[in-house]
Amino acid sequence: MADPKRPRVVGFNHVALEVGDIEEALAFYGRLFEFTLRGKSATMAFIDLGDQFIALQKGRRQAPDDGRHFGLVVDDKEAARQALKDAGVTVLPGRFLDFLDPWGNRIEIVGYDNIQFTKAPNVLRGMGLAQLAKNENAKKELAEKGMAVE
Repeated sequence: MADPKRPRVVGFNHVALEVGDIEEALAFYGRLFEFTLRGKSATMAFIDLGDQFIALQKGRRQAPDDGRHFGLVVDDKEAARQALKDAGVTVLPGRFLDFLDPWGNRIEIVGYDNIQFTKAPNVLRGMGLAQLAKNENAKKELAEKGMAVE
């Protein structure tokens, strides 16, 4: 008897981060990044990332992250590095641009030009980022997967 067809994972809709306080988290991330707030309550906030979002949820109780992290894609990695410095946020040692937020969530900053996914042109236009481009390495990786950037 054949195995039933399993669904294929096609991407992320959102990531949820546990934080201590919603207003403090919005203020912290607002010092680092320009973003649009989709909505909020006393225990949740939702930050748009084009066709995706980050959910901030009140109630972090675990120890700070070590290796566990997620990569947050930005339009300008060097501007993000400067924003972290200006906000007094310590960049973690290593070859990546990683930091811990005040609640221990580990985040890696990645430039859009250097990643293996691409936003649809209509999503980039809607975000006011139609001019973003990929570097040659990212273009090669996408082409090898049949996902060449035009």
